[in-house]
Amino acid sequence: MKALTLDVAVEKLRLAKPFRISGFVFETQDAVIVTLGNGTHRGRGEASGVYYLDDNMKEMVAAIEAVRGQIEKGIDRDMLQRLLPPSGARNALDCALWDLEAHRLGKSVWQLAELPAPPKPLITTFTLGADDPAVMAEGAKHYAAARAIKMKLTGDLDLDIARVRAVRTARPGTWLGVDANQGYSIDVLDKLVAALVEQQVSLVEQPLARGREADLDDFDSPIPLAADESALSLVDLPKLIGRFHVVNIKLDKCGGLTEALKIAHAARGLGLKVMVGNMVGTSWAMAPAFVVGQLCDIVDLDGPIFLAKDRNPSIRYDDGYAWSGDDVWGSPLAAVT
Repeated sequence: MKALTLDVAVEKLRLAKPFRISGFVFETQDAVIVTLGNGTHRGRGEASGVYYLDDNMKEMVAAIEAVRGQIEKGIDRDMLQRLLPPSGARNALDCALWDLEAHRLGKSVWQLAELPAPPKPLITTFTLGADDPAVMAEGAKHYAAARAIKMKLTGDLDLDIARVRAVRTARPGTWLGVDANQGYSIDVLDKLVAALVEQQVSLVEQPLARGREADLDDFDSPIPLAADESALSLVDLPKLIGRFHVVNIKLDKCGGLTEALKIAHAARGLGLKVMVGNMVGTSWAMAPAFVVGQLCDIVDLDGPIFLAKDRNPSIRYDDGYAWSGDDVWGSPLAAVT
């Protein structure tokens, strides 16, 4: 195993405007950037961590520094899976290793991941933060090219229903999903879902708090339910069966592209549909998730559109589709350290 150099940096990503979800308002997003080099090539990975797990910059940097010695002696992706648990720290390192391997072998990451076909542009959802119904309706109109919109809810039943009605009126023919971010309890979920059926909503993401999955045992939802906070990593999949219909894979939750691909394949085997999402980040974070997106039924990779400034080159959004070329990340072309 060849020795590696390791560089760790923290960047503060500024959002173009505040973004509100259930119980939290984002104005900035910190990201850790890991660069690994082997003397000839380099690889880069970006991670934002998982805010509701206190997986923050301090924790991620400390986790990486704690294993610096093992990394610099030389490490591969399989070794990393055993060295660190699922986390933002492992995600940044894992994606850097994929990028480094692409440069070293002269193959694109999608080839290394053994995708069944070359990547194609993906329809992505465009997300509306929770706000006044009229503001959200205007936001939906602003996403003029969007083919799919996901809107954040807060757990206020009447207000959330008004929000959904306003957005549906603004965009009558657009695919619409909602994300409650754990904001609801089982006793009112039937009322919410009934209202969402009337508005032709196609997905309800994480309605209940993580840990309350069993509350869904007797709940027969006419709208597919997606697990996000309830599905952090591969070990969470068995408890989703019979309760959720979709699993939302995020690289910061599961610890990188390596486990994300395993989750996508395992979920299919369990009869679950697959979604890929993001924790907000630049195109360096979206590009590995774009690889996973090639295996997914639903794609939510709009993170960079909320930033005041993205990377260059960057993931591109056109006519409701997202496209990440090799020039963004995971290129077969040699990157010299």
